[in-house]
Amino acid sequence: MKTNSFKLLVVMVLVAVIIGGSLQTSLAKGKKNIGLQLYSLRDDLKKDVKGTIEKLGKIGYTFVEAASFDNGKFYGMEPEAFKALLKANGMKFVSSHTGTNYTGDQASWDAAMIWWDKCIEAHKKAGCTYIVKPSMGEYPYKNLEALKKTCEYFNAVGEKCNAQGIRFGYHNHNKEFTKIVDAEDLVYDYMVKNTNPKKVMFELDVYWIYKGGQTAVDYFNKYPKRFEILHIKDEKEIGASGLIDFKPIYENKDKAGTKLCIVEVERYDFEPFVSVQKSFDFLNAASYVK
Repeated sequence: MKTNSFKLLVVMVLVAVIIGGSLQTSLAKGKKNIGLQLYSLRDDLKKDVKGTIEKLGKIGYTFVEAASFDNGKFYGMEPEAFKALLKANGMKFVSSHTGTNYTGDQASWDAAMIWWDKCIEAHKKAGCTYIVKPSMGEYPYKNLEALKKTCEYFNAVGEKCNAQGIRFGYHNHNKEFTKIVDAEDLVYDYMVKNTNPKKVMFELDVYWIYKGGQTAVDYFNKYPKRFEILHIKDEKEIGASGLIDFKPIYENKDKAGTKLCIVEVERYDFEPFVSVQKSFDFLNAASYVK
């Protein structure tokens, strides 16, 4: 009798393990692919990189975009070590904000190309798929010729990235939605039109385009397939202000060519981790986020 009871217990345990495993697999398959720009946790990362990444991994984000690259390291860590830290906490290192500015002369160009070679090498070691320049300094706003040279610069950097299996892109703020002397187009429109889609993609920040007086969906329609990454951003936590209607953005992201949506929280109503959690919860609960 005791033997039968023991056998029954073993069978029940095995069934529970199988069901549990199946449930975990199901949940993993259904997990929403939501990334975080690590600038959102900038102060925490300055204090404790390992502890911050471990805590972030428990929220549910599946990948990150870095915001700290210097002397070949990410947050002071070697590329392989940073990649491993993220992997150990259930996340991938997919994108990175970094770059060096070009100011129009040959010396600046040559120095930048040397810098980019080293940068791309480090990102390849880290397994990073995208390198995104987060801004472009004051030079491109000087005149149309400067903006033209900047687009040529971006094409050259994109070509270098392509050669190593990495995509290069540009991230906007609101200043790009102004005009410069002698230009018919807004700065951003000129950039999209004068960069090679095979070499340069755009990471559209849906909050900053709003602050520039434009809408993300209008740009998806004007320039389809150019926006491989979206920065999902609000005044503070995602969905808190009511200023940004995220539903049509997500519903039209295929038209935009979007492959990744990345949360960024720049300002907070709460402690950074609480804001990051609230932003994740908002998107995770939204039916239009797949």
